Amino acid sequence: MFLEQVVTKPDPYAPFLLSQAIKANGFVFVSGQAAIGDNGEIVGEGDFDRQAEQAFGNLDRALKAAGSGLDKVVKVTIFLRSMENFAKIVELRRKWFSAPHPADSIIEVSSLYSPTAMIEIEAIALDRSH
Repeated sequence: MFLEQVVTKPDPYAPFLLSQAIKANGFVFVSGQAAIGDNGEIVGEGDFDRQAEQAFGNLDRALKAAGSGLDKVVKVTIFLRSMENFAKIVELRRKWFSAPHPADSIIEVSSLYSPTAMIEIEAIALDRSH
């Protein structure tokens, strides 16, 4: 099995001892992307829209660093602190993904890694060679 760690510059996840993503046999497995800015801090505390844009942007950056892209995502899982933001997620999916839209799970959770985090997105994608 071929495994390759994907690193972004900057990599705000490095202190947590996890990979932004792992490439394995034509797939890219992206770790949960929260609204972490380049400085390692959550952006838009209390502002779901800002956090969601940052999280989707971080997902895009991790995929590009892996030689993939949002158009290659086959499965996405979105963790929300509140399902009150579900309608906004549908709009964001329209903005960030294109047809055929990826398979998706949206899950409400009581907490994420930081008490100020409101969203986290993980994905499975194909690399560009597939």
